[in-house]
Amino acid sequence: MELSTHMNSTQLIVVGGGPGGYAAAFLAADLGLRTALVDPETNPGGVCVYRGCIPSKALLHVAKVLDESRHAKAWGIDFGEPAIDLAKLRAFKDNVVKRLTSGTGQLVKHRKVQYLQGLAEMVDAHNLRVKRPDGKEEQVQFEHAILATGSVPAIPPMLNVDDPRVMDSTAALDLPDIPESFLVVGGGYIGLELGTVYATLGSAVTVVEMTPGLLPGADRDLVDILAKRVAQTMKRVLLNTKVVALKPEEQGIRVTFEGEVDPKAQVFSRVLIAVGRRPNSKIPGLEKTHVQVDQRGFIMVDEQRRTHEPSIFAIGDVVGEPMLAHKASHEGRVAVEVMAGENVAFTPRAIPAVVFTDPELAWAGLTETQAAKDSRGVVIAKFPWGASGRAITLDRTDGLTKLVLDPDTERLLGVGLVGPGAGELIAEGVLGIEMGANATDLKLSIHPHPTLTETMMESAEVFFGQATHVYRPKRP
Repeated sequence: MELSTHMNSTQLIVVGGGPGGYAAAFLAADLGLRTALVDPETNPGGVCVYRGCIPSKALLHVAKVLDESRHAKAWGIDFGEPAIDLAKLRAFKDNVVKRLTSGTGQLVKHRKVQYLQGLAEMVDAHNLRVKRPDGKEEQVQFEHAILATGSVPAIPPMLNVDDPRVMDSTAALDLPDIPESFLVVGGGYIGLELGTVYATLGSAVTVVEMTPGLLPGADRDLVDILAKRVAQTMKRVLLNTKVVALKPEEQGIRVTFEGEVDPKAQVFSRVLIAVGRRPNSKIPGLEKTHVQVDQRGFIMVDEQRRTHEPSIFAIGDVVGEPMLAHKASHEGRVAVEVMAGENVAFTPRAIPAVVFTDPELAWAGLTETQAAKDSRGVVIAKFPWGASGRAITLDRTDGLTKLVLDPDTERLLGVGLVGPGAGELIAEGVLGIEMGANATDLKLSIHPHPTLTETMMESAEVFFGQATHVYRPKRP
């Protein structure tokens, strides 16, 4: 390897160009810090933009259009069965990614951030080496570093089969074809989102989940509404079932199940492994610093996102759950503000989570499930979308809005939503929780009619036993 003839130095170097990394680098540059950003891709974007959030949402939008075109028959409009041009669909998805990443590339130039394409290797607490795609190396001296290396799909050893028909989420997003039968291993948000895409495109999709329900950890009353829809769109949902073996055959992948399923062995055209993600913390040379990694592989940080090495911070998926892009971005901004001398910490009351299925499912703050685990007394107020005028006009009454409230102060602790557009509606809940709003605040905030946002206001009215569109007398 050839080493650069000059020693590069910067105030801040960010390792990883995902939503957390580039948000941190851009803020640092805005604050006047001399900043460098290291990433293997041509432009910033990370897993989220290149192989995750963005391409999956582009495909889910197409799936939604397909589903609505079929649903329109109930309204007296028949478009006929759509013809799917898979090559053009891939091109649309790829163009979405290209537009966004070229945009972040331009922002790098506008902000005069030094962009180093390549892989980083730590030398010590104030130096790292960047291995460029052309084989050259460049050493960078820094005052501070932010590690934002993200995560990768987790593949259990017994499911790690060297066959292109066994895919992780990255391969599934490439849409190699529309398989006749498609097995999704994992009933979490990644499996359900990609399963929705393939089912809408025409695959017979089976979802297998080893726990008793889909989306483990989410409130059951919300998940139950989504589960009913999933049962209609997917061929089969297997709960309390585990995949114990995969065997490639000429006709497909023979899958052996363990649990309440018959037959125990079935053949699928393609298999998606979506059982979670693991932190990308095996950064070369990290052991030469005082940075510590916990038993699960997450880099350990304090509330300011500082590691055990004072000059090095870490953010995003690599420091812990929830593994969400918007959480990483916020952490990145906190770390930079700490470097700039601000007295700040990452202590959010609510980090929103959204499952972009149909219907969408979203929550923020304290869930009813977590409150029960913590033996914390809460009051739940729910408004069914069957009583929403807007939901009825959309012919989508399969929704629910719920508030988790403190019984003494009536303060808003959590919000849960399931229904079309839940991902857009949850932001009001986040703001309410962060601002310390109570049920009266929500009730007295005039919401536009007819909208789905009204369900937030009417849920608060349910709490007081005064909801206009449902009869729920307040209990003594």
